[in-house]
Amino acid sequence: MASTSRRREMDVMKLMMSDWKVEMVEDNVSEFYVEFKGPGESPYEGGCWKVHVELPDAYPYKSPSIGFVNKIYHPNVDEMAGSVCLDVINQTWSPMFDLVNVFEVFLPQLLLYPNPTDPLNGEAAALLMREPDAYSKKVREYVQRFARPEEVSLKPSNKEDSADEQMTGSEGGFLTDSEDEEGGQREDGLCTQ
Repeated sequence: MASTSRRREMDVMKLMMSDWKVEMVEDNVSEFYVEFKGPGESPYEGGCWKVHVELPDAYPYKSPSIGFVNKIYHPNVDEMAGSVCLDVINQTWSPMFDLVNVFEVFLPQLLLYPNPTDPLNGEAAALLMREPDAYSKKVREYVQRFARPEEVSLKPSNKEDSADEQMTGSEGGFLTDSEDEEGGQREDGLCTQ
């Protein structure tokens, strides 16, 4: 278990050293927020999201839980809970991946190449399949309403910050190993299976 704890700390440090803005929750390397910007040349360009990350005790052997705190319009993200159903994170995760992969590869790919055949947001999936231009327009509207960089900006993590300046973790929720009867999602949780 000491090796998983060390790996978790190393991966969080690597993410912070890669110039990602990271805000720790109560100095806990298992829970934090990352500022994520939409990929260029996509309808998400110019958007900025606060992404909640929880690392399970078994990380890196078990995938992290990832969720958008501010709203995003995407077929594979639950609009209300921010839950992300991303195959590579939830089902094909490997200990060879790390947190930098999540933010530099997996999430940008999710936004650039949504999968409307496996939706968490059925309305977005249907709109993308029927009217791709209207879908892109709605994505840009959400970016303007909910993902303006000046409203999302995080403070970089700093050990000298006082606890009352840190996020309390009350925004966004995640599944643990206990699921509800509805097949892997709770009202306050993310896809983890």
